[in-house]
Amino acid sequence: MPAEAPLPLDGIRVLDLTHALAGPYCTMLLGDLGADVIKLEPPLTGDHSRQWGPPFIGSESSYFLSVNRNKRSVVLDLKQTAARAAAQALALASDVVVESFRPGTAERLGLGPLALRGRKPELVYASISGYGQNQPTLAGYDQIAQGTSGLMSVTGAPDDPPTKVGVPVGDITAGMFAANAIMAALVARERTGQGAYIDVALNDALLALHTYQAGRYFATGEIPGREGNYHATIVPYGTFAVQDGFINVAVGSDAQFRRFCEALDAPELASDSRFTTNAQRQSARPQLMREIEQRLRKGSRAHWLDRLEQHGIPAGPILDVAEAFSSSLAGDREMRVEIQHPQAGRISQVGAPWKLDGRSSPIRLAPPTLGQHTAEVLREVLGYDDAMLEASGT
Repeated sequence: MPAEAPLPLDGIRVLDLTHALAGPYCTMLLGDLGADVIKLEPPLTGDHSRQWGPPFIGSESSYFLSVNRNKRSVVLDLKQTAARAAAQALALASDVVVESFRPGTAERLGLGPLALRGRKPELVYASISGYGQNQPTLAGYDQIAQGTSGLMSVTGAPDDPPTKVGVPVGDITAGMFAANAIMAALVARERTGQGAYIDVALNDALLALHTYQAGRYFATGEIPGREGNYHATIVPYGTFAVQDGFINVAVGSDAQFRRFCEALDAPELASDSRFTTNAQRQSARPQLMREIEQRLRKGSRAHWLDRLEQHGIPAGPILDVAEAFSSSLAGDREMRVEIQHPQAGRISQVGAPWKLDGRSSPIRLAPPTLGQHTAEVLREVLGYDDAMLEASGT
Protein backbone atom coordinates (compact mmCIF):
# COMPACT_ATOMS: atom_id res chain seq x y z
CA MET A 1 0.00 0.00 0.00
CA PRO A 2 1.59 3.34 -1.00
CA ALA A 3 2.26 5.68 1.91
CA GLU A 4 -0.24 8.22 0.54
CA ALA A 5 -3.03 5.68 -0.04
CA PRO A 6 -6.03 5.96 2.28
CA LEU A 7 -6.52 3.27 4.87
CA PRO A 8 -9.33 0.75 4.21
CA LEU A 9 -11.84 2.36 6.60
CA ASP A 10 -11.01 5.96 5.74
CA GLY A 11 -14.29 7.91 5.61
CA ILE A 12 -16.11 5.57 8.01
CA ARG A 13 -17.24 7.18 11.27
CA VAL A 14 -17.63 5.03 14.40
CA LEU A 15 -19.36 6.15 17.60
CA ASP A 16 -17.75 4.25 20.47
CA LEU A 17 -20.04 3.83 23.49
CA THR A 18 -17.80 1.26 25.19
CA HIS A 19 -15.47 1.01 28.15
CA ALA A 20 -12.89 -1.33 29.68
CA LEU A 21 -11.47 -3.76 27.09
CA ALA A 22 -13.70 -5.72 24.69
CA GLY A 23 -15.41 -2.70 23.12
CA PRO A 24 -12.36 -0.40 23.14
CA TYR A 25 -10.26 -3.16 21.55
CA CYS A 26 -12.87 -3.54 18.81
CA THR A 27 -12.98 0.18 18.06
CA MET A 28 -9.18 0.48 18.22
CA LEU A 29 -8.93 -2.15 15.48
CA LEU A 30 -11.38 -0.10 13.39
CA GLY A 31 -9.40 3.07 14.14
CA ASP A 32 -6.14 1.38 13.18
CA LEU A 33 -7.73 0.58 9.82
CA GLY A 34 -8.56 4.25 9.25
CA ALA A 35 -12.01 4.80 10.78
CA ASP A 36 -12.77 8.07 12.55
CA VAL A 37 -13.59 6.71 16.02
CA ILE A 38 -15.40 9.09 18.37
CA LYS A 39 -15.18 7.78 21.92
CA LEU A 40 -18.05 9.01 24.07
CA GLU A 41 -17.17 9.18 27.79
CA PRO A 42 -18.91 10.36 30.97
CA PRO A 43 -17.59 13.45 32.74
CA LEU A 44 -15.00 13.33 35.53
CA THR A 45 -14.12 9.63 35.36
CA GLY A 46 -14.38 8.77 31.67
CA ASP A 47 -13.85 5.18 30.57
CA HIS A 48 -13.58 2.92 33.64
CA SER A 49 -10.09 1.84 32.63
CA ARG A 50 -8.72 5.39 33.00
CA GLN A 51 -8.62 4.63 36.75
CA TRP A 52 -7.16 1.12 36.43
CA GLY A 53 -3.64 1.11 37.80
CA PRO A 54 -0.92 1.29 38.73
CA PRO A 55 0.98 1.44 36.56
CA PHE A 56 0.28 4.97 35.44
CA ILE A 57 2.45 7.00 33.08
CA GLY A 58 2.16 10.39 34.68
CA SER A 59 -1.57 10.60 35.31
CA GLU A 60 -2.50 8.21 32.49
CA SER A 61 -3.41 4.55 33.03
CA SER A 62 -1.20 2.22 31.01
CA TYR A 63 -4.23 -0.06 30.65
CA PHE A 64 -6.30 2.69 29.01
CA LEU A 65 -3.40 3.74 26.81
CA SER A 66 -3.01 0.19 25.49
CA VAL A 67 -6.42 0.01 23.73
CA ASN A 68 -7.54 3.56 22.91
CA ARG A 69 -5.30 5.00 20.22
CA ASN A 70 -6.66 6.39 16.94
CA LYS A 71 -9.75 7.77 18.69
CA ARG A 72 -11.16 11.17 19.62
CA SER A 73 -12.63 11.62 23.12
CA VAL A 74 -15.92 13.47 23.62
CA VAL A 75 -17.36 13.99 27.11
CA LEU A 76 -21.15 14.12 27.46
CA ASP A 77 -23.25 13.62 30.58
CA LEU A 78 -25.98 11.29 29.35
CA LYS A 79 -28.06 12.08 32.42
CA GLN A 80 -28.73 15.47 30.81
CA THR A 81 -31.33 15.86 28.07
CA ALA A 82 -29.20 18.10 25.86
CA ALA A 83 -26.23 15.77 26.14
CA ARG A 84 -28.36 12.74 25.20
CA ALA A 85 -29.64 14.66 22.18
CA ALA A 86 -26.05 15.37 21.16
CA ALA A 87 -25.13 11.70 21.58
CA GLN A 88 -28.10 10.61 19.48
CA ALA A 89 -27.14 13.11 16.78
CA LEU A 90 -23.56 11.78 16.77
CA ALA A 91 -24.90 8.25 16.39
CA LEU A 92 -27.07 9.25 13.44
CA ALA A 93 -24.09 11.01 11.86
CA SER A 94 -22.05 7.81 12.11
CA ASP A 95 -21.75 4.69 9.99
CA VAL A 96 -21.19 2.40 12.96
CA VAL A 97 -22.19 2.43 16.62
CA VAL A 98 -20.50 0.08 19.10
CA GLU A 99 -21.81 -0.20 22.68
CA SER A 100 -21.02 -2.32 25.72
CA PHE A 101 -23.60 -1.14 28.25
CA ARG A 102 -25.47 -3.67 30.37
CA PRO A 103 -28.19 -5.06 28.05
CA GLY A 104 -31.16 -2.68 27.90
CA THR A 105 -29.26 0.44 28.99
CA ALA A 106 -28.63 1.81 25.48
CA GLU A 107 -32.34 1.62 24.64
CA ARG A 108 -33.26 3.54 27.80
CA LEU A 109 -30.86 6.30 26.73
CA GLY A 110 -32.36 6.50 23.26
CA LEU A 111 -29.12 5.05 21.88
CA GLY A 112 -30.21 1.47 21.25
CA PRO A 113 -30.42 -0.30 17.90
CA LEU A 114 -34.21 -0.10 17.61
CA ALA A 115 -34.33 3.65 18.12
CA LEU A 116 -31.33 4.48 15.96
CA ARG A 117 -31.78 1.99 13.12
CA GLY A 118 -35.45 2.94 12.94
CA ARG A 119 -34.27 6.44 12.01
CA LYS A 120 -31.23 5.32 9.99
CA PRO A 121 -31.64 1.82 8.50
CA GLU A 122 -28.15 1.89 6.96
CA LEU A 123 -26.53 2.12 10.41
CA VAL A 124 -24.31 -0.80 11.47
CA TYR A 125 -24.84 -1.31 15.19
CA ALA A 126 -22.85 -3.70 17.41
CA SER A 127 -23.50 -4.64 21.03
CA ILE A 128 -20.82 -6.42 23.07
CA SER A 129 -21.75 -8.08 26.35
CA GLY A 130 -20.79 -11.01 28.51
CA TYR A 131 -23.60 -13.38 27.55
CA GLY A 132 -25.72 -11.71 24.88
CA GLN A 133 -28.57 -9.26 24.87
CA ASN A 134 -31.06 -11.91 26.05
CA GLN A 135 -29.09 -12.45 29.30
CA PRO A 136 -29.23 -9.00 30.97
CA THR A 137 -28.57 -10.17 34.54
CA LEU A 138 -25.25 -11.92 33.87
CA ALA A 139 -22.21 -9.68 34.40
CA GLY A 140 -19.77 -9.64 31.49
CA TYR A 141 -16.36 -10.07 33.10
CA ASP A 142 -13.59 -11.88 31.26
CA GLN A 143 -12.56 -14.33 33.97
CA ILE A 144 -16.18 -15.27 34.68
CA ALA A 145 -16.65 -16.02 30.98
CA GLN A 146 -13.40 -17.99 30.85
CA GLY A 147 -14.98 -20.21 33.49
CA THR A 148 -18.48 -20.53 32.01
CA SER A 149 -17.14 -21.21 28.51
CA GLY A 150 -15.10 -24.21 29.64
CA LEU A 151 -11.83 -22.54 28.65
CA MET A 152 -10.35 -22.72 32.17
CA SER A 153 -11.12 -26.43 32.32
CA VAL A 154 -8.67 -27.09 29.45
CA THR A 155 -6.00 -24.61 30.56
CA GLY A 156 -3.17 -25.50 32.92
CA ALA A 157 -1.36 -28.64 33.99
CA PRO A 158 -3.38 -31.83 34.59
CA ASP A 159 -2.87 -31.80 38.37
CA ASP A 160 -3.29 -28.04 38.79
CA PRO A 161 -6.58 -26.19 39.39
CA PRO A 162 -8.42 -24.67 36.41
CA THR A 163 -6.36 -21.77 35.09
CA LYS A 164 -7.22 -18.59 33.23
CA VAL A 165 -5.31 -17.57 30.13
CA GLY A 166 -2.56 -15.00 30.81
CA VAL A 167 -4.38 -12.21 28.96
CA PRO A 168 -8.14 -11.38 29.02
CA VAL A 169 -8.74 -13.51 25.96
CA GLY A 170 -12.54 -13.32 26.21
CA ASP A 171 -12.53 -9.54 25.96
CA ILE A 172 -9.95 -9.55 23.20
CA THR A 173 -11.58 -12.19 21.03
CA ALA A 174 -15.04 -10.66 21.50
CA GLY A 175 -13.59 -7.35 20.32
CA MET A 176 -11.94 -9.03 17.34
CA PHE A 177 -15.08 -10.93 16.34
CA ALA A 178 -17.16 -7.76 16.67
CA ALA A 179 -14.75 -5.81 14.45
CA ASN A 180 -14.82 -8.64 11.91
CA ALA A 181 -18.62 -8.69 11.82
CA ILE A 182 -18.79 -4.89 11.57
CA MET A 183 -16.53 -4.87 8.52
CA ALA A 184 -18.58 -7.66 6.91
CA ALA A 185 -21.76 -5.64 7.56
CA LEU A 186 -20.18 -2.57 5.95
CA VAL A 187 -19.35 -4.63 2.86
CA ALA A 188 -22.91 -5.99 2.74
CA ARG A 189 -24.25 -2.44 3.09
CA GLU A 190 -22.51 -1.51 -0.15
CA ARG A 191 -24.69 -4.08 -1.94
CA THR A 192 -27.99 -3.67 -0.10
CA GLY A 193 -27.98 -0.18 1.37
CA GLN A 194 -29.02 -1.72 4.68
CA GLY A 195 -27.06 -1.84 7.91
CA ALA A 196 -27.16 -4.64 10.46
CA TYR A 197 -27.47 -5.33 14.16
CA ILE A 198 -24.56 -7.36 15.59
CA ASP A 199 -24.76 -9.06 18.99
CA VAL A 200 -21.42 -10.41 20.29
CA ALA A 201 -20.93 -12.14 23.66
CA LEU A 202 -17.69 -12.95 25.48
CA ASN A 203 -18.95 -16.42 26.32
CA ASP A 204 -19.78 -17.13 22.66
CA ALA A 205 -16.36 -15.86 21.58
CA LEU A 206 -14.62 -18.22 23.98
CA LEU A 207 -16.80 -21.16 22.97
CA ALA A 208 -15.75 -20.47 19.37
CA LEU A 209 -12.10 -20.81 20.40
CA HIS A 210 -12.56 -24.44 21.43
CA THR A 211 -12.39 -25.52 17.74
CA TYR A 212 -10.70 -28.96 17.75
CA GLN A 213 -11.33 -29.47 21.47
CA ALA A 214 -15.05 -29.09 20.82
CA GLY A 215 -14.66 -31.32 17.77
CA ARG A 216 -13.09 -34.07 19.90
CA TYR A 217 -15.89 -33.81 22.44
CA PHE A 218 -18.63 -33.82 19.77
CA ALA A 219 -17.02 -36.84 18.09
CA THR A 220 -16.36 -38.98 21.16
CA GLY A 221 -18.43 -37.64 24.05
CA GLU A 222 -15.22 -37.53 26.10
CA ILE A 223 -14.73 -34.29 28.02
CA PRO A 224 -11.34 -32.68 27.26
CA GLY A 225 -9.13 -31.98 30.24
CA ARG A 226 -6.02 -29.97 30.99
CA GLU A 227 -3.03 -31.07 28.95
CA GLY A 228 -0.52 -28.58 30.34
CA ASN A 229 1.95 -27.54 27.66
CA TYR A 230 1.35 -30.60 25.50
CA HIS A 231 -0.87 -30.84 22.43
CA ALA A 232 -4.00 -32.92 22.91
CA THR A 233 -3.68 -34.88 19.67
CA ILE A 234 -0.11 -34.52 18.33
CA VAL A 235 2.94 -36.17 19.96
CA PRO A 236 5.61 -34.92 20.59
CA TYR A 237 4.35 -31.35 20.61
CA GLY A 238 4.93 -29.14 23.64
CA THR A 239 7.39 -27.65 26.10
CA PHE A 240 10.60 -29.44 27.03
CA ALA A 241 13.29 -28.72 29.61
CA VAL A 242 16.84 -28.23 28.36
CA GLN A 243 20.07 -27.58 30.22
CA ASP A 244 19.44 -23.85 30.69
CA GLY A 245 15.68 -23.40 30.44
CA PHE A 246 12.85 -24.55 28.19
CA ILE A 247 12.02 -24.76 24.50
CA ASN A 248 8.90 -25.49 22.50
CA VAL A 249 8.99 -28.28 19.94
CA ALA A 250 6.23 -29.08 17.42
CA VAL A 251 6.61 -32.40 15.61
CA GLY A 252 3.62 -32.44 13.29
CA SER A 253 4.03 -35.63 11.25
CA ASP A 254 5.59 -39.09 11.28
CA ALA A 255 8.25 -37.92 8.82
CA GLN A 256 9.12 -35.03 11.12
CA PHE A 257 9.33 -37.44 14.04
CA ARG A 258 11.97 -39.50 12.22
CA ARG A 259 13.99 -36.31 11.55
CA PHE A 260 13.49 -35.26 15.17
CA CYS A 261 15.03 -38.53 16.31
CA GLU A 262 17.98 -37.88 14.00
CA ALA A 263 18.42 -34.45 15.58
CA LEU A 264 18.45 -36.10 19.02
CA ASP A 265 20.97 -38.70 17.86
CA ALA A 266 18.35 -41.25 18.89
CA PRO A 267 17.53 -43.38 15.83
CA GLU A 268 16.35 -46.13 18.19
CA LEU A 269 13.30 -44.02 19.08
CA ALA A 270 12.27 -43.79 15.42
CA SER A 271 12.45 -47.56 15.04
CA ASP A 272 10.70 -48.32 18.33
CA SER A 273 7.33 -49.90 17.50
CA ARG A 274 5.69 -47.92 20.32
CA PHE A 275 6.44 -44.64 18.57
CA THR A 276 6.13 -45.30 14.83
CA THR A 277 2.87 -43.42 14.20
CA ASN A 278 1.26 -40.46 15.89
CA ALA A 279 -1.55 -42.67 17.22
CA GLN A 280 1.03 -45.00 18.79
CA ARG A 281 2.93 -42.04 20.22
CA GLN A 282 -0.29 -40.77 21.78
CA SER A 283 -0.81 -44.09 23.53
CA ALA A 284 2.79 -44.15 24.76
CA ARG A 285 3.13 -40.43 25.49
CA PRO A 286 4.59 -40.72 29.06
CA GLN A 287 7.31 -43.15 27.98
CA LEU A 288 8.22 -41.07 24.92
CA MET A 289 8.34 -37.85 26.92
CA ARG A 290 10.80 -39.37 29.36
CA GLU A 291 13.06 -40.54 26.51
CA ILE A 292 13.02 -37.13 24.84
CA GLU A 293 13.59 -35.12 28.03
CA GLN A 294 16.54 -37.27 29.09
CA ARG A 295 18.28 -36.34 25.86
CA LEU A 296 17.27 -32.67 25.67
CA ARG A 297 18.48 -31.95 29.22
CA LYS A 298 22.06 -32.72 28.11
CA GLY A 299 22.25 -29.66 25.82
CA SER A 300 21.65 -25.91 25.99
CA ARG A 301 18.75 -24.01 24.49
CA ALA A 302 20.97 -22.54 21.77
CA HIS A 303 22.41 -25.95 20.92
CA TRP A 304 19.06 -27.64 20.50
CA LEU A 305 17.39 -24.78 18.63
CA ASP A 306 20.27 -24.78 16.14
CA ARG A 307 20.22 -28.55 15.81
CA LEU A 308 16.46 -28.74 15.35
CA GLU A 309 16.53 -26.00 12.74
CA GLN A 310 19.15 -27.94 10.80
CA HIS A 311 16.80 -30.92 10.70
CA GLY A 312 13.73 -28.90 9.76
CA ILE A 313 11.93 -29.37 13.07
CA PRO A 314 9.68 -26.49 14.23
CA ALA A 315 11.04 -25.25 17.56
CA GLY A 316 11.49 -22.01 19.42
CA PRO A 317 12.58 -20.38 22.65
CA ILE A 318 10.18 -19.37 25.42
CA LEU A 319 10.67 -15.64 25.90
CA ASP A 320 9.39 -13.35 28.60
CA VAL A 321 7.51 -10.20 27.56
CA ALA A 322 10.65 -8.03 27.60
CA GLU A 323 12.54 -10.52 25.44
CA ALA A 324 9.58 -10.91 23.08
CA PHE A 325 9.23 -7.20 22.36
CA SER A 326 12.99 -6.61 22.09
CA SER A 327 13.50 -9.55 19.72
CA SER A 328 14.10 -9.10 16.02
CA LEU A 329 10.87 -11.03 15.45
CA ALA A 330 8.92 -8.10 16.91
CA GLY A 331 11.27 -5.35 15.74
CA ASP A 332 11.34 -6.39 12.10
CA ARG A 333 7.53 -6.47 12.06
CA GLU A 334 7.11 -3.08 13.83
CA MET A 335 5.24 -4.65 16.72
CA ARG A 336 6.58 -2.13 19.23
CA VAL A 337 6.21 1.47 18.19
CA GLU A 338 6.64 4.78 19.99
CA ILE A 339 4.34 7.79 19.89
CA GLN A 340 4.06 11.14 21.64
CA HIS A 341 1.19 11.53 24.12
CA PRO A 342 0.05 15.02 25.23
CA GLN A 343 0.26 14.13 28.95
CA ALA A 344 2.34 10.97 29.27
CA GLY A 345 5.08 12.01 26.85
CA ARG A 346 6.85 9.38 24.77
CA ILE A 347 5.06 6.03 25.15
CA SER A 348 5.31 2.60 23.55
CA GLN A 349 2.40 0.83 21.88
CA VAL A 350 1.87 -2.62 20.43
CA GLY A 351 1.87 -2.27 16.67
CA ALA A 352 -1.01 -3.33 14.42
CA PRO A 353 -0.84 -7.10 13.83
CA TRP A 354 -1.24 -6.90 10.05
CA LYS A 355 0.61 -5.48 7.08
CA LEU A 356 -1.36 -3.98 4.20
CA ASP A 357 0.73 -4.14 1.03
CA GLY A 358 3.78 -4.23 3.25
CA ARG A 359 2.74 -1.25 5.34
CA SER A 360 1.80 -1.17 9.02
CA SER A 361 -1.30 0.79 9.95
CA PRO A 362 -0.07 4.08 11.42
CA ILE A 363 -0.95 5.46 14.83
CA ARG A 364 -2.60 8.64 13.64
CA LEU A 365 -3.80 9.76 17.07
CA ALA A 366 -2.37 9.08 20.51
CA PRO A 367 -4.86 7.72 23.09
CA PRO A 368 -6.92 10.80 23.94
CA THR A 369 -7.06 12.64 27.21
CA LEU A 370 -10.54 12.81 28.71
CA GLY A 371 -12.73 15.11 26.61
CA GLN A 372 -9.79 16.25 24.49
CA HIS A 373 -11.89 16.52 21.33
CA THR A 374 -15.36 17.42 22.65
CA ALA A 375 -15.66 20.88 21.13
CA GLU A 376 -13.81 19.86 17.96
CA VAL A 377 -16.12 16.93 17.24
CA LEU A 378 -19.39 18.69 18.10
CA ARG A 379 -18.45 21.64 15.89
CA GLU A 380 -17.15 19.50 13.03
CA VAL A 381 -19.76 16.73 12.98
CA LEU A 382 -22.88 18.46 14.32
CA GLY A 383 -22.16 22.09 13.46
CA TYR A 384 -22.47 23.29 17.07
CA ASP A 385 -21.71 26.90 17.90
CA ASP A 386 -20.59 28.26 21.28
CA ALA A 387 -24.14 28.57 22.61
CA MET A 388 -24.99 25.00 21.61
CA LEU A 389 -21.78 23.72 23.19
CA GLU A 390 -22.69 25.44 26.42
CA ALA A 391 -26.24 24.08 26.31
CA SER A 392 -24.91 20.54 25.89
CA GLY A 393 -22.85 20.96 29.06
CA THR A 394 -19.43 21.00 27.38
